[in-house]
Amino acid sequence: MPINQESSAVALARAHAEAWSHHDWETARKMLAPDVHFTTTTTQPNINPKDLTGIDDYMDGLIQFAQSVEPGSARVIASVGDERNSLILLTVRAAFGPDGPKVTLPVARLALFDENQKMKEERVIFFAVPD
Repeated sequence: MPINQESSAVALARAHAEAWSHHDWETARKMLAPDVHFTTTTTQPNINPKDLTGIDDYMDGLIQFAQSVEPGSARVIASVGDERNSLILLTVRAAFGPDGPKVTLPVARLALFDENQKMKEERVIFFAVPD
């Protein structure tokens, strides 16, 4: 399988990031496999790693995180993938807490899509850069 910046998996990953970063929870949800498995990690203090399985747990975690994201702030920096795998590097702007300072989050999102073009696995790594 050829690897390129505009593969079908990359297009799906970009569409998913576009949906959740605009708080379009229904579109983001529709793109998930029933048994989706998600992990995230960071070196940021006071943020614990996550390991979630299933659409409901995934969406609960995604909404908890992405509600802090400024809608429309996602910017894809780089992407690569094949028919089922994608890796996108992006940034989003966020403010955690009602009076939290704005930060930019550089994020790497590695995903596997199933034969139905639903996200089956996602691994996320990020950190925060104060604005």
